[in-house]
Amino acid sequence: MGLVARTLERVKPSPTIAITTKARELKAAGFDVIGLGAGEPDFDTPDNIKRAAVEAIQRGETKYTAVDGIPELKRAVAEKFKRENGLVYKPSEITVGSGGKQVLYNALLATLDPGDEVIVPSPYWVSYPDIVLLAGAEPVIAETKLEDGFKLKPEALARAISPRTKWFIFNSPSNPTGAAYTEGEIKALTDVLVKHDKVWVLSDDIYEHLVYDGFRFTTPAAVEPRLKGRTLTLNGVSKAYSMTGWRIGYGGGPEPLIKAIATLQSQSTSNPCSISQWAAVEALEGPQDFLNDWVASFQERRDLVVAMLNQAKGLSCPKPEGAFYVYPSCAGTIGNTTRGGKTIGNDEDFATALLEEEGVAVVHGAAFGLSPFFRISYATGIKALEEACRRIQRFCGNLG
Repeated sequence: MGLVARTLERVKPSPTIAITTKARELKAAGFDVIGLGAGEPDFDTPDNIKRAAVEAIQRGETKYTAVDGIPELKRAVAEKFKRENGLVYKPSEITVGSGGKQVLYNALLATLDPGDEVIVPSPYWVSYPDIVLLAGAEPVIAETKLEDGFKLKPEALARAISPRTKWFIFNSPSNPTGAAYTEGEIKALTDVLVKHDKVWVLSDDIYEHLVYDGFRFTTPAAVEPRLKGRTLTLNGVSKAYSMTGWRIGYGGGPEPLIKAIATLQSQSTSNPCSISQWAAVEALEGPQDFLNDWVASFQERRDLVVAMLNQAKGLSCPKPEGAFYVYPSCAGTIGNTTRGGKTIGNDEDFATALLEEEGVAVVHGAAFGLSPFFRISYATGIKALEEACRRIQRFCGNLG
């Protein structure tokens, strides 16, 4: 009998973490590497949020809290949903976890049984299908297309729904593509979902504030109120407030679901970090004006990266509406040979050779369920991005 549970055979380690780790190892060994794999802002956590954490420590807020969040944070989350999304939740309909991933994990593990299905549009955040598999259920991949802006069409959603469908996972703006759905595009999807009253919606809104060119963000439960009773609206402080390491995510949903999530969390991690919770209160209730500057900076970087990648031989890069990723096609490089003599057979070969020959770390599209593409995170300094894009152009130009 082996030590490791058979359940773990169904999942694989995160490819995004793997590429970031490999880039760090190469850097530590003295190689000049530009890492474009990590999905976190390069800005520092705002000072008012840091001060709130220090003050919480000095007040002695260092003990266990309620399993799924302090009342002050639940109230702040409820007020955020009302103020920014037009969604009204009671504190009993709010859950707080150690990052958005834990809230998502808890929700799926608390509700899925063997044989259940979860619709996951591709390309997807790498953790969605693996968490479904860990819960003993089956991910049903609904492919999107480059020509549709990587947005799921309502007819594709309808085709994916079966009598066994339990959840539909929706992510806008998207990781890895940056695609963001307009209100009309969401309404077309919710029109399908209202006809299937057994299907729940998990809306991952973590990149909500990172949208460009005047794009107006909205979320399924706000677009279609009839779905609110079977929707978990997921968010957190990691991306908007550059608090990835603080590990605070939250969600709003029906009370029975929130109670089930709390039960599971009570037997796993218990409460999220008490200090981080108080910092998150300040993040949600404090000044928000810095966001305009951050968004302007991200937009400038997006425009630079899209322009430079579209000048690279064999690449085609659409301009995304949000997040801090681009998802260019490398179809034009497949079958070519690198300067080092390696043949590009797929997007993983492309990413591996790019790292080895030019020291640029990106994540191959197969990791996100759609090839031949690769993901670049432009959440890094403009000079590093320029240099990385020059190296990509050189790498592509040397393919023969």
